[in-house]
Amino acid sequence: MNGLTQLIPLLNETLWHGFAVFVRVAAITSMLPAFGEQSVPARIKLVLALAFTLIVAPAIPTTPIPDLFGTTAFIIVTEILSGLALGIGIRLFILALQTAGSIAAHATSLSQVLGGAGVDPMPAMGYVLIVGGLALAVMTGLHVKAAELIILSYDVMPMGRLTEGSVLSDWGVAQVARAFTLAFTLAAPFVILSVLYNVALGAINKAMPQLMVAFVGAPVITAGGLFLLLMSSPLILSVWIRAMDSFLGNPFGSTQ
Repeated sequence: MNGLTQLIPLLNETLWHGFAVFVRVAAITSMLPAFGEQSVPARIKLVLALAFTLIVAPAIPTTPIPDLFGTTAFIIVTEILSGLALGIGIRLFILALQTAGSIAAHATSLSQVLGGAGVDPMPAMGYVLIVGGLALAVMTGLHVKAAELIILSYDVMPMGRLTEGSVLSDWGVAQVARAFTLAFTLAAPFVILSVLYNVALGAINKAMPQLMVAFVGAPVITAGGLFLLLMSSPLILSVWIRAMDSFLGNPFGSTQ
């Protein structure tokens, strides 16, 4: 009986520690690429969050059980905010890939082809790039990198401490800027192709005004866009995965 009495406080501390870690992990998992997609059932997401908690919790120092309800609520709120901030930071890389696909599709007049194939309306190019990016991320060990990121986050965002709004806003603005910069970088070959196409089309129209250049040029830009997507997709995805790996390895470091 004495042994059971001594075991109950230890069990309570373990359950509290696991719950506190679970709150942050669940917030990150809900935004994590592949694992947090809208097409993944909520039950699967819950199981994934529990699995990440079992991996991460032993690596995090235990915290005493709060005596007051207000302290408990504050810890829960701070953990949710910390998890959402990191999750949104990772999710921005999916937004970058989707934006790159949209830019490429509009530049090559392919924005209306298979536009409703995904959960969110997007051009076919964006859908293809996102599916390829998610598959590549999972194949390269996204779950391991995510677990390492969660453990690392406690060094910068300790449990129960609210990050200053100015610091968090500066970090968030830097991540958004980085995401859009990455998107325009990935879509650069298609933008260059579009510029060359329009310049050539303008020159042909100037030389032969009677020719219906739109009927001649539309198949050319469509075929050129699809061919360029075929040739550049491996390079685009390799640049994207390196950028995301850099963030996962050091999310609070340089944003360059």
